[in-house]
Amino acid sequence: MSTFSLSDVAAGELARSSLLADKLREVAPGIAAALAWAAFGASCLVREDIGDWSRTTDLAGAGFVIAAILLLASLAAHLLGRAGVGVRKRSPWFIALGVFLTLWELGTAKYAWLPLPFFPPPQAIIEVYTDDLPKLLDSVFASIKLQLGGYLIGATIGFVTGVSIGWSTRIGYWVHPVLRFIGPLPATAWLPIAFFSFPTSWSASTFLIALATGFPVTVLTWSGVASVPTAYYDVARTLGAKPSFLVLKVAVPAALPHVFVGLFMGLGASFAVLVVAEMIGVKAGLGWYLQWAQGWAAYANMYAALLVMSLLCSGAITLLFKTRDRVLVWQKGVVKW
Repeated sequence: MSTFSLSDVAAGELARSSLLADKLREVAPGIAAALAWAAFGASCLVREDIGDWSRTTDLAGAGFVIAAILLLASLAAHLLGRAGVGVRKRSPWFIALGVFLTLWELGTAKYAWLPLPFFPPPQAIIEVYTDDLPKLLDSVFASIKLQLGGYLIGATIGFVTGVSIGWSTRIGYWVHPVLRFIGPLPATAWLPIAFFSFPTSWSASTFLIALATGFPVTVLTWSGVASVPTAYYDVARTLGAKPSFLVLKVAVPAALPHVFVGLFMGLGASFAVLVVAEMIGVKAGLGWYLQWAQGWAAYANMYAALLVMSLLCSGAITLLFKTRDRVLVWQKGVVKW
């Protein structure tokens, strides 16, 4: 009996130590992430700034707060549900971001390893978002209006043109050569003609964005309609379907996967044209803001605008993919973003 009891106790101790090791492995990345952000907060206070930055203390406080949140989320992940699991899953990224910000702070504001004004410290970016926010927001809204208008026009025209070419050989006979001549040219190559032909720089920029969007949407929609199996049409005709039904209920739904690929490609191309167009002719927008910041050597403003632009592009693509997953529910998860 004594031997059995000792073995039982040893097995229990081994199980408890195994559970403890598993628990430590689960929370270790979160604790490391919290330490990385605490190190970033400490790096803001380790010595005086080389330069006049007014948000250093605020930035240090934000680093310590984020470190505390990461620590609590890691230790209490089972109580937070999906949020806690999400924090644990992204812990390596939080570690990398904390280390990056720490090195950035030390290399700019504290020891000036990177030359100013080309490499401003993190607090300089924060100052842009607090002190120059009205001008930046005006530029964001102007870019959204210009981008949205040009993208919707180009996507609509491209979709209608692609369906027409894919369905009708007669329309394709006339449109296809024009498409092959105009489409491959970069939209920015039409800048001189656009700004001369249109009455305002706004309308010219809208045309260029629509042109950049329309070509990939047209080609991919055309490809999707042309690749629909003829058996689909035969079955529909057997049931008495009219040509309009074949187009709207057979060809278009079957071509939607190709259409969304074209919309994705057009979205990326339209953002590139947006920046160029705003830098040249438009008097408001993120492209104009970037040009203004570069002219005044305000590189902190430039980096802040680039960060906002990146978030806008990523958000627009995410929204497009969410729409795709909802419309093409049978293909949800096939294309990742």
